[in-house]
Amino acid sequence: MAQLILLNKPYGVLTQFTDRENGRATLADYIKQPGVYAAGRLDRDSEGLLLLTDNGPLNAQIAHPKYKKSKTYLVQVDGEPTDEALDALRDGVELKDGMTLPAKVRRIDEPANLWERDPPVRYRKEIPTSWIELTITEGRNRQVRRMTAAVGFPTLRLIRHAIGDWTLEGIAPGEHRVIEVDAPPATHRRLSPGSAKPPRKHQSGAKADAVPNKSKSQKPGRHRSRPKKG
Repeated sequence: MAQLILLNKPYGVLTQFTDRENGRATLADYIKQPGVYAAGRLDRDSEGLLLLTDNGPLNAQIAHPKYKKSKTYLVQVDGEPTDEALDALRDGVELKDGMTLPAKVRRIDEPANLWERDPPVRYRKEIPTSWIELTITEGRNRQVRRMTAAVGFPTLRLIRHAIGDWTLEGIAPGEHRVIEVDAPPATHRRLSPGSAKPPRKHQSGAKADAVPNKSKSQKPGRHRSRPKKG
């Protein structure tokens, strides 16, 4: 079994345990369990579900892009997205780092029991805001924000609600829940911290290069042969 922590990360908290240079809020202000690490990241200006675990294979299964773990976000956007904009998100949009995979998206009402953000979102009186639910299986840098901006509706507030089957339900901002889950099998032997890497083996049939031994009396430089006598 592996330990899994479901944290509702507040706005303004870094997804790391130290910030020695700037002294900003970090995970250490909320998580006291030793030996756990964040499975993936959540931007400082985003809120919501962050998973932490003490198990390496489980961490990789959650965070590595090859597993395509679904992530669902509640997104407040500037304006009211059109059908064309939502269809573009479903089909994939072109970003600077390439086309995104198709996403699931739908319009939603403002989430129930939504907590106040500190600082609050800045509103413009002349432009309405609305909410969408967006599910992706990638994890590019600031991907959701870039996707909504690409279709003309910038993100104002971003809350990650779910990763796979794990959700924020019943977890207040800054609070967390600890559960036990089945640990996936390790795919390769892991070295213990501080241990050296195993030496590389010579290829079959290959011989190691011999290191010539120099005589102590031999001096560097060109060797001159002495002429033979008579």
